[in-house]
Amino acid sequence: MEQRQVGRSGLWVSRTALGTMTWGKDTSEEEAGQQLTAFVDAGGTLVDTADIYTGGQSERILGRLLGSAVRREDVVVATKSGHTPEGYRPVDASRRHLLASLDSSLRRLQTDYVDLWQLHVFDPATPPEETLAAMEAAVAAGKARYVGTGDLDAWQFATLATWQRASPGRVPLVSAGAEYSLLNRGADRDLLPAAGAAQAHLLAWAPLGRGVLSAKYRTGIPANSRAAFPHMASYVEPYLDDRSRRVVESVCTAAEGLGVPPLAVALSWARDQQGVAAAVVGPRTPAQLEELLGVEGVELPPEIRDALDDATAPRR
Repeated sequence: MEQRQVGRSGLWVSRTALGTMTWGKDTSEEEAGQQLTAFVDAGGTLVDTADIYTGGQSERILGRLLGSAVRREDVVVATKSGHTPEGYRPVDASRRHLLASLDSSLRRLQTDYVDLWQLHVFDPATPPEETLAAMEAAVAAGKARYVGTGDLDAWQFATLATWQRASPGRVPLVSAGAEYSLLNRGADRDLLPAAGAAQAHLLAWAPLGRGVLSAKYRTGIPANSRAAFPHMASYVEPYLDDRSRRVVESVCTAAEGLGVPPLAVALSWARDQQGVAAAVVGPRTPAQLEELLGVEGVELPPEIRDALDDATAPRR
């Protein structure tokens, strides 16, 4: 699997990343182990989790698998902090909360450090210089190798990046996470340019449009799909509208012409966009991951990419 540099840092990651949001709920620990082993065997390195995924179970499962299913040194572990689902306010990017959250993540992950620590959300109540100082302290202590952001608006990322650049020697933000696919190209308008100006790269999550771009919902809702699960239906529903159906048909037309599955077209488009370091996929089952790994080598011809760009360009 191709490895890519993240921003202008010394961090390199696989261009397809393994997301673990379902680990501990829709994906059992046994299935997670099968996924992680297959992913690393295929040359994958970047594994993305967060302190809030399945109440911390995602990190715990990954921690048990590091060293047993795969070698820790073969995996680039990325996690996130900032949400406070049980706190008195929904987000907290204070020094106190962030550093305590990172320590908790390290205990669950059973590791001394994470390779990439990401600020999951923006906290308007905490001064940006305090948030950045906490991230810098984690790097100085050896608990994080690199830092980035998880799901911030462009102006929020730019605010932090501006404060970071204004202080000589401060640890740079090397990545910005965002949902990005042929069904959601919002990052094109502002976040990608903002990240580029800060010499950071995008980690694109949900590159398959929450599963819709695989064309599985073309004729209805399959019984074993996310849209059929009560706790996940609202996650998929926004992309089951008429516009999304037109985009899916464009993807299917391209896939038929290339002789590949629709998901290969959708994944390749997002993964290889300018400014994207990696596309984060979130398969629930080992079979789904195997299908994704099987199309790793698909590269879209320029004319197909241009046609999809035109068909899905965000409105201005």
